[in-house]
Amino acid sequence: MADPATYRPATGTIPTRPGVYRFRDEHDRVIYVGKAKNLRQRLVNYFQDLAVLHERTRRMVTTAASVEWTVVGTEVEALTLEYTWIKEFDPRFNVKFRDDKSYPYLVITMGEQVPRVHITRRPRAKGDRIFGPYPQVGAIRETLDLMLRVFPIRSCTAGVYRRAERSGRPCLLGFIGKCAAPCVGDISEDEHRRLAEQFADFMAGNTSTYTRRIEHQMKAAAAAMDYETAASLRDDLQALEKVMEKNSVVLSDATDADLIGLAQDELEASVQVFHVRGGRIRGQRGWTAEILDESAAPELIERALTTLYAEGTAPKEVLVPVLPANRAQIQELMGARVDLRVPQRGEKKDLLRTVGDNATEALRLHRLKRTGDLTARTKALEDLGEALDLSEPPLRIECFDISHSSGTNVVGSQVVFEDGLPKKSEYRRYSVSGQAARDDTASMHDVITRRLKHHLDPPEQTDDEKRRFAYPPSLILVDGGPPQVAAAQRAMDDLGITDIALAGIAKRLEEIWLPGDEHPVILPRTSEALFLVQRLRDEAHRFAITYHRSKRGRAMQASALDGIPGLGPARRRTLLDRFVTVSAIREAGEDELAQVSGIGPALASQIALALRSEEGSAAESDANAEADTVIEDEALGLAVDTATGEIIDR
Repeated sequence: MADPATYRPATGTIPTRPGVYRFRDEHDRVIYVGKAKNLRQRLVNYFQDLAVLHERTRRMVTTAASVEWTVVGTEVEALTLEYTWIKEFDPRFNVKFRDDKSYPYLVITMGEQVPRVHITRRPRAKGDRIFGPYPQVGAIRETLDLMLRVFPIRSCTAGVYRRAERSGRPCLLGFIGKCAAPCVGDISEDEHRRLAEQFADFMAGNTSTYTRRIEHQMKAAAAAMDYETAASLRDDLQALEKVMEKNSVVLSDATDADLIGLAQDELEASVQVFHVRGGRIRGQRGWTAEILDESAAPELIERALTTLYAEGTAPKEVLVPVLPANRAQIQELMGARVDLRVPQRGEKKDLLRTVGDNATEALRLHRLKRTGDLTARTKALEDLGEALDLSEPPLRIECFDISHSSGTNVVGSQVVFEDGLPKKSEYRRYSVSGQAARDDTASMHDVITRRLKHHLDPPEQTDDEKRRFAYPPSLILVDGGPPQVAAAQRAMDDLGITDIALAGIAKRLEEIWLPGDEHPVILPRTSEALFLVQRLRDEAHRFAITYHRSKRGRAMQASALDGIPGLGPARRRTLLDRFVTVSAIREAGEDELAQVSGIGPALASQIALALRSEEGSAAESDANAEADTVIEDEALGLAVDTATGEIIDR
């Protein structure tokens, strides 16, 4: 526990202007970010007598080892910078609203030459038309399937689209009428873009225009006794009506609003957001957060609004249960035209009460789930620390694994668990080559050495990604028995590191091996500590195999082009960038190959001849190739059912 007096800045040196401040721990890791209208007035409050501080504030200032600040021009700038730094540094003592899950969005990529509709949970590009978030991916998939009947726009990936262009044949969706097939010219790019705009217009709530048009066309077809067309239009109309039914009307007018509900206790808070567009609920989101400071409801609403709208656009209305702290700054952040208020009566107040009830229920369920998980994780860490004779539970554990195929494409993986939970943003992967790739122990020595050098010699302070990498673990766990543990220990001895614990887990009997010990530590089969160690080992194994397979796949693609005179590494990369796979290169004509940058007619002819020769000899080696696949996968701890091709985990 640090004494705040050891790093307290002189009061006269702290500016009285608006700004953002950061507390750092002894490892230079940011643990708290805050903003202030007056930096001096705010910071001196942290250095009062510890007895008068809030318990969580006292924990923060005694964990910190330094404080720094940045002066800005206005309170709005401070609000934006605080949000940016909380997102960048992920400080442990800040209130951080996190989605209880990632939500799917329906995205139309209007920025592409041929727009595409797809479902994604990832960040979207500028210019995309975005609808959602949706609480269930199954519901939006069904909606998309129905919509493609009426608005058959492209939904395929770039690779599928390029293959269809090259072959002159549309994919299955084109054949069944759920894509207008711009890839083969069945519809022009301009007509396809208009179709995509109509799709987006319907999803945005302008539904009556299209339902009336289809109904009119259906009646006209029926009057002309074109009953087949009329039946098809009837089915289209029913599909659109089914989509509209999925979004029931909740407000009498065409309201565009976000309604935010809040529930909290002394330790945690839950936020629920209903996205209402065109009077219908288009999406719902749920967040939970630990309260690690003295934030009350106005501060929590401020944080929720900043999280929602610092990088997004606010609707016309935002309805909240209480007005946020610093309302003027939040209003400026959201935009002057946004109506931020607390509804006092009527249907909007009733709906906001429903949102609040959802937040209360979400907090109750989260508290029940977290109580069980937190208890199990705490016990696992305590039991593991006791079994390994550590002075305290290992709050940060890093696990390493090596993967290869018969000594080729050797890779290493590093996974990180903090407080018993995976922290995927700090996972690392290593490519091992040269003498370090001669066997597992040499590879483990190389990977551990490379990782710990960042701990001993942290990179420049401007690179926060690398600073997180320099943060030392409490325990290093390697996948393997005494040889792998000994290799890791040699790496630590070479670097003079003595303050990090080391252990290994053997696959066969789940034994825990410590450096220099003749006998392993055997954890009880029902131990929470054993379950945690197994999770770490399995996650490191999964991460290593994923990287190894991707590297092996790239190597196999490149090797098929090796040995062709005049085709060097740069031209091989250019070919694969253009055609994606060796099969596509083989199918391409010499004229098409000659169009690739750096490849002339003579080289194109040579490539085509070499790949056709290879294809002719491939049939003779199928049995050997199948046997090689089994050997490679056995090196990964896998078996292959040769009848079905299914990979079986041993």
